[in-house]
Amino acid sequence: MANLSSSTIMLTGAGGALATAVAQELEDAGAQLVLVGRGEALERAADRFPATEVLDLDLRDPASVTALRKVQVDALVHTVGAFATQDAQQATDEDLRTMFDENMLTLFHAVQGVLPHMLEQKDGLIMGVSSGSAARLSGPHAALYTASKAAVAAYILSLHDELKAQGVRGCVLYPMGAIDTPRNREAGMSWDALIDPRGLAKSVAHALTRPDRAHVTELKVYPDT
Repeated sequence: MANLSSSTIMLTGAGGALATAVAQELEDAGAQLVLVGRGEALERAADRFPATEVLDLDLRDPASVTALRKVQVDALVHTVGAFATQDAQQATDEDLRTMFDENMLTLFHAVQGVLPHMLEQKDGLIMGVSSGSAARLSGPHAALYTASKAAVAAYILSLHDELKAQGVRGCVLYPMGAIDTPRNREAGMSWDALIDPRGLAKSVAHALTRPDRAHVTELKVYPDT
């Protein structure tokens, strides 16, 4: 997928801070976009970025797979996810379900939606967003979040090993710190410790344009400090 101008890319989590930066980067490169999201955030994204398809879907719902299979894309960039902290002794079954449903189940359904066409055309790329804590396999007060994001990475890397001979490749993006979003700024996080989503978007575009013999399977992006 060396030429984004001839590619159609599905972007989930449309309207979020990272997805917005990625959409801008891909639009600037001439890619065709399929936007997947929910509610007002999706509407804002659809107003800002031209898209061949705009799909309002809850990717936790298995029914979303059927809707996604009606769209043909060359790549999936999955940015849907959730973050929460809890002390180990206070974590509940509901906390566990929330983290794995938002971070892993949404990815699973998105992949199930796009994979048949990718295998048919013998070409495709699946990118998911993990986290720095998952890359380090540690995260105090965030064991469930870290575990769910580690599952994202393991799933994509396993898919890559299984499907690369059929032309479908995987890539894991690890933001090695918090992303610069209004919510994280409101939480009091230091500006110089936050990762610029525009820099992450350029990393996404870099991975998408690697030739088959120079494919990037894991990409870690750090803040300045």
